[in-house]
Amino acid sequence: MSSFTDLGLDGRLLQALAEEGYTTPTPIQRDAIPSALAGRDLLGIAQTGTGKTAAFGLPLLHRLANAGGRPPRGGCRALILSPTRELASQIADSLKAYGRHLGLSVAVVFGGVGYGPQRSALARGLDILVATPGRLQDHLDQGSARLDRIETLVLDEADQMLDKGFWPAIRRMLPRLPAQRQTMFFSATMPAEVARLAGEILKDPLRVEVTPVASTVDKVEQKLIFVEASGKRRVLAELLRGEGVGRALVFARTKHGADKVVKNLAADGIQANAIHGNKGQSQRERALAEFRTGRAPVLVATDIAARGIDVDGVTHVIQHDMPDTAEAYVHRIGRTARAGASGIAIALCAPDEREKLQGVEKLIRQEIPSEDRRDDVSINMRRMAGRPDAVKPAGGRGRPQQQRRPQQGQGQRRDGHRGSQPQGSAPRGGGGGAPRGVASSAPRGVNSSAPRGGDAPVRRPAAAAQPERKDRNWRDADFRDGAAAPAFLRRS
Repeated sequence: MSSFTDLGLDGRLLQALAEEGYTTPTPIQRDAIPSALAGRDLLGIAQTGTGKTAAFGLPLLHRLANAGGRPPRGGCRALILSPTRELASQIADSLKAYGRHLGLSVAVVFGGVGYGPQRSALARGLDILVATPGRLQDHLDQGSARLDRIETLVLDEADQMLDKGFWPAIRRMLPRLPAQRQTMFFSATMPAEVARLAGEILKDPLRVEVTPVASTVDKVEQKLIFVEASGKRRVLAELLRGEGVGRALVFARTKHGADKVVKNLAADGIQANAIHGNKGQSQRERALAEFRTGRAPVLVATDIAARGIDVDGVTHVIQHDMPDTAEAYVHRIGRTARAGASGIAIALCAPDEREKLQGVEKLIRQEIPSEDRRDDVSINMRRMAGRPDAVKPAGGRGRPQQQRRPQQGQGQRRDGHRGSQPQGSAPRGGGGGAPRGVASSAPRGVNSSAPRGGDAPVRRPAAAAQPERKDRNWRDADFRDGAAAPAFLRRS
């Protein structure tokens, strides 16, 4: 099928699609819509950006419009559950656009706003209700909502609802729904618990699977920058000032981290807003509006924005923090290169995030092209802080002084002076690393310096010839462990 006209949709839907500029269905729409039109249960596995909303929304609208009937007071004919407010709003807006000629009522229910307008909409009865599980459960507990007249149930982004802890609320709702109904279940991934729930609520479903989560968007150009954690602010500002950056979505791991990134960008003269769970609904809507219009072309978000926020023209996705899960990396970079456009995804990786990087590269089955900015950043940060371990030789940039590994029985006291070290207290591996119990954010030996206090720098004793740089790279196993890092970086 090469056109929506081949799918058997209501002519009024086809008219709305033409007005929206849609002519060719995506793979998941092509495979899912005919069976959904027939009323069959559906299990769809696809990441964001593949057209899932239309895949369930178009047949849902078609069936409701052609079945006739009035919505029940206090309830709805179709319920769509979504994990986030932003995605719920986006789904409702899409359904209103697709069904503009059908005369069906659509409303959205989520937290962060008052109950009054939501109660009024529910009291009148709705054809389609789009809701987040938490707020809908509140309405059920208060008696302002009913689910006994639902003809179709849609669960969107089921795996994210699992991550957000919504399954208990969903399980409480299920007994309130009619046993005879159509259920459509969509998820980007299928962990065991999600698969178990799908097995409980779906009846002989058609499984439609497109764009496996391990495959990244073809038109996304991926880049990786190794940098010290202390240097991420500087590198991020440089990237955002770069040529060709239009709208940029920056991901932080925590809510506090997102706010801190916005504060630092403001200090660096870059207009940005943050969006995360602690922001009020009006703040989130304003941030998205300013991002869409370009008034604040940088949006800093937690993973609440990794799925469901569909903004055209995002040229760059920058991961200020590596995500906790490899799947989240794929969802994040899917925010760019949408609707046939190209995009760039850049990840900043600190030394303590290398394990997360390994998980990402294992999932996407490729090595991300990388560059190393750790040395430059760490030297500059030490110079800015007035640290004595970065010197600036005449005619060149600062280079870290080298430190001889202590001989057996010698060590470095925490006050910075050399002296005898009690037997048995030398660091593991013969010395050279931080004393036991003292954390270090850089690989062992990187940017180390001789202790001051009148002593001249100690030269490293002659050693066996080192292999050429071409024989080593960032992902060599022994470099990951830090064992060969000092010699490699000194040859950089």
